[in-house]
Amino acid sequence: MQNDMKKLLKLNLWVLVVLLVGFSGCYHQQPKNNEGTPELTAEQLDSLSFSASHHYSNNYNFVVKADSLPLIRQQPEEVVSGVALDTLYVMHNNHLVVADIRIVPASGEDSVWVQLARDQSTFGWINETQLLPNVVPDDPISQFISTFSDVHLLIFLVVICVIGMLYLALKIVRANAFLVHVRDIDSFYPTLLALLVAASATFYASIQLFAADTWRHFYYHPTLNPFSVPPLLSFFLASVWAILIIGLATIDDIRHKLPFSDAMLYLCGLAGVCAVNYIVFSISTLYYVGYPLLLVYGYWAVSRHMAYNRSRYICGNCGVAMHSKGRCPHCGSFNQ
Repeated sequence: MQNDMKKLLKLNLWVLVVLLVGFSGCYHQQPKNNEGTPELTAEQLDSLSFSASHHYSNNYNFVVKADSLPLIRQQPEEVVSGVALDTLYVMHNNHLVVADIRIVPASGEDSVWVQLARDQSTFGWINETQLLPNVVPDDPISQFISTFSDVHLLIFLVVICVIGMLYLALKIVRANAFLVHVRDIDSFYPTLLALLVAASATFYASIQLFAADTWRHFYYHPTLNPFSVPPLLSFFLASVWAILIIGLATIDDIRHKLPFSDAMLYLCGLAGVCAVNYIVFSISTLYYVGYPLLLVYGYWAVSRHMAYNRSRYICGNCGVAMHSKGRCPHCGSFNQ
């Protein structure tokens, strides 16, 4: 009996210890000062507000894309007052870092002034409206976007694509070769790739048209990860990755279906069609014409492939795919 009482007492003590440890572990005293989000100074709040609206701030890196960029050694307030200016120039491809940003209301609409530094001895001020068209963020993705958004490059691409497509069309007609949408192979990948490029170009122009600020933030802070951006940009990046994957699948499929020379000619024609799609749909969407044009193009491309380029039958003698019943083009056997 006495042993039972001792065991019960020990059990009660263990239960008490477990309860005390449990309750003390659940207790959490609210800190008087939130260490995770300390109070910000007025200067820090202004910097965060500027970064949210302009998408860059102090210590941001640019690269000069113009032939040269003038920087003023004097303070912005002195520039506004009309003093004699001491100007220095930074040249093409120079790397610059934002050292300071100042708002000068006396400058009117061009009130934002940015101090840039190339090195410790070369720095000066420039107005934001003069700065941004002549620089590009120091990131390869941003530089790629800037290059393919250049108006002069687009005009050049249009001319090159028109000349190239005319040459390829003439060569393909003379050689009786294959061409996507015209004399296509028995594969849906080329048609899908062309449609995907057209849809991506339309969506790319739509973002610039209806969500310009979102696209501008992506331009200053680019990424290729579709899971780290808002849904709009996530869908666009997913389409870019899809183009890459479908493109690799297309090359592999063409390689197995055509001889090397015919495959190279077909790939050149496919690249030309994709380039034309990118230019046409990215420009026409800015004028709202791209949306009905994409619907018409998609319906025409899919229906043409299903009607003329899909093999629905297989030869009973040699097993070669056939577009229709009748005599096999490979072995000559007649299939009913």
